Amino acid sequence: MNRWTTSLADARPTAYWLDDPARPEPRPALTGAETCDLLVVGGGYSGLWTALIAKERDPDRDVVLVEGREVGWAASGRNGGFCAASLTHGLANGLARWPDEIHELERLGARNLDAIEETVARHAIDCDFERTGELDVATEPYQARELRAWYREIDRRGLADGVDLLDTDAVRAQVDSPTFLAGLWDRRGVAMLHPAKLAWGLKRACLGLGVRVYEHTPALTLRPYGAGMSVRTPYGRIRARTAALGTNVFPSLVRRARAYTVPVYDYALMTEPLTDGQLASVGWRNRQGLGDSANRFHYFRLTADRRVLWGGYDAVYPYGGRVRAEYDDRPRTYAKLAEHFFTCFPQLEGVRFTHAWGGAIDTCSRFSAFYGTAHRGRVAYAAGFTGLGVGATRFGAEVMLDLLAGERTERTELEMVRRKPLPFPPEPFAWTGIALTKWSLAHADTHDGHRNLWLRTMDRLGLGFDS
Repeated sequence: MNRWTTSLADARPTAYWLDDPARPEPRPALTGAETCDLLVVGGGYSGLWTALIAKERDPDRDVVLVEGREVGWAASGRNGGFCAASLTHGLANGLARWPDEIHELERLGARNLDAIEETVARHAIDCDFERTGELDVATEPYQARELRAWYREIDRRGLADGVDLLDTDAVRAQVDSPTFLAGLWDRRGVAMLHPAKLAWGLKRACLGLGVRVYEHTPALTLRPYGAGMSVRTPYGRIRARTAALGTNVFPSLVRRARAYTVPVYDYALMTEPLTDGQLASVGWRNRQGLGDSANRFHYFRLTADRRVLWGGYDAVYPYGGRVRAEYDDRPRTYAKLAEHFFTCFPQLEGVRFTHAWGGAIDTCSRFSAFYGTAHRGRVAYAAGFTGLGVGATRFGAEVMLDLLAGERTERTELEMVRRKPLPFPPEPFAWTGIALTKWSLAHADTHDGHRNLWLRTMDRLGLGFDS
């Protein structure tokens, strides 16, 4: 317990984004038999973008989407609402893993974010889309040195277009926290949005184009059937020529793909709306999204109604990689987050939190999505977005559709698409390795960023763990 826990007294243990009276009613569950050209499994961003783009590519294609609960109820309705252009979980990760492709990956990512903005406008999706950019802030002297060195590196490589390096005065002129020492402002590469409203808007757009959507319809089995595939659901069956799997953190219907992801639970708080005076004390006139530079980092942003979302820091891996509703609520993490919030913004003392929630992220060992096919190319999948899926899932949808069509495109030729990450080991090795990595990252945060032998070994192997 700490002195800030009183700020949580009225916090509802539910995702702010989903706690909306305008939340659409779910579509009925599938009962009986269906046939289609393309079956999409999963009603989060991956599945919704796949169904929508499939119909836009070919309006005559018969598309069915099934969702085990309700559209957008899982990660797509629980995230921070940062929609990044990056397809590689940030430029640093992409540059470390695919240096020869990084300019192409950055170009495709920027085009993908533009396409999301265009889709939101074309389908009149009211999701508070704001192209504000993002500030990466240093809160320790060594982090400020690393930000300056990183800016020099990306400038040398021709990757700093639209990125500004801010000193202490400049960063605090943007958002005023006594903890901020420096910042990098990516002006164009990130948008803010209301994540649940984006999912609901994509669902509406899919229905408008003729996609048949069934909610409360989990896909239980996936098997070949003649020249296509057959999926069994609790009350019915679907036969499809091809299938795209957007199940992400949940166990894949392609069993061999399961070892590539583990669930990591992330948590967030939402404040009450700030008053004029409270907002003026912080500044934040340009409404950027923010993240600090620690290994155990925080992400934070303003909503359309002037609330502050504050999340991150703890990243919790449950032993055995189980996804359970009981893990969505973690009061001790909420208390920790509240303390950190008021350390960052002491001028907001007295603000109350209205919502506190958690959710599972599909994490893979390279921190960015991987892709594949199964059943002789009749099934495609994408997973492992590791927290940056709000934007990258649209790109993943295009990759899955390219793979199902058997087409060689600029997307499918990428090494990032052609190669998979290293799988996670079985238990107890997965839990032990992740726990040791988390301890090492925490140690680095308190020792000027120094990475111990374990972290350096993980870096060399292309493995690791990132919150």
